[in-house]
Amino acid sequence: MNDVVTAFQFREFRKGLEWFSQHKCPMCVNISLDRAHCANKRCAQTKRLESCLLCPDYLTCEDTEYHRRTYPFVVEHHRRVQEVGLAQHLDEEANRARAGVDLMGHLERQCCHIVILDEESPT
Repeated sequence: MNDVVTAFQFREFRKGLEWFSQHKCPMCVNISLDRAHCANKRCAQTKRLESCLLCPDYLTCEDTEYHRRTYPFVVEHHRRVQEVGLAQHLDEEANRARAGVDLMGHLERQCCHIVILDEESPT
């Protein structure tokens, strides 16, 4: 395999990594409603909700469209929160994490495709 991918620009990739290392979202459950920093949290604040997942409009809201499209598993989380409440859902997720269930493994199974880099069959 002698092809070189010329579209990949390491310098731009590195700039992205540096940005991510310095700009971390504190996550919605860790931000008080009086310090809303994004459209989602401001909307939840207006509706007096602790999380967007508690909102009955979550599946049709413009502010959560990106999350639903990019992270399809959040729709499952929304449904579970509607069933059992946010506190129990967070407890369930914490138990999954302690049991070794990781988010990346879930994403790989749900969203990723296997890419074969050469002509050989996978072993």
